Amino acid sequence: MTTALALGLIGLALVDSTSIGTLFIPIWLLLAPGRVRLGRFAVYLGTVVLFYFAAGLFIMLGADAALSLLDTLLAGIDQTVLRSVQLAAGIILLILSFRMTSKRRQEKGPGRITRWRERALTEEGHAPSLISLALAAAGMELATMLPYLAAIGLIVTSGIGWGGITISLAVYCLVMVLPAVVLVVARLLAHERIDPLLQRMNAWMTKNGNETMSWIVGIAGVLIALNAVEALFGG
Repeated sequence: MTTALALGLIGLALVDSTSIGTLFIPIWLLLAPGRVRLGRFAVYLGTVVLFYFAAGLFIMLGADAALSLLDTLLAGIDQTVLRSVQLAAGIILLILSFRMTSKRRQEKGPGRITRWRERALTEEGHAPSLISLALAAAGMELATMLPYLAAIGLIVTSGIGWGGITISLAVYCLVMVLPAVVLVVARLLAHERIDPLLQRMNAWMTKNGNETMSWIVGIAGVLIALNAVEALFGG
């Protein structure tokens, strides 16, 4: 695995870490009444990690078969052309993100952010309810998490073998929840000092969270384009 690919995957994972399921809901759970219980967050975040890891492997199996077919169909096409298509796709995603932002600003009403916030703040602390919440959030977001799908594409086409693919995907899923883990630890160690930060993040997410998808699409577009540029001009 090249340094550029590793950095690209880390960047995509950190973008994915800002989604509703990986960051918003953990913050809302931290703000819920009662003391912070590590077991509660271990169940929730563990479910999220396992779901995305299993879904990623399943998608990769299909992608690997599809790529074998594509390799046959595209065998006569120069890699420069294929990387140019990847670059164009990244630029298109970046442009699309600006259009999505404009559309989001025209929409009215509480939107899905408020609905998820209400569910997280009223969720019981029992394991089944937390697993249900994690699966609902992860399942709802999977199809729209373009950085995750882009990362899967980059991993499958990297040529690192299934051992490397499995390890890379596992590390990716762990990095996805790393910011949430840091916040949980900070909340345990410095409750009074971290609580105002969580309240500010909650206020920002409630106000601007509906535009998060456009940011994710834009950043994914930039990272996909940069990976193509590195392949085209990196020598």
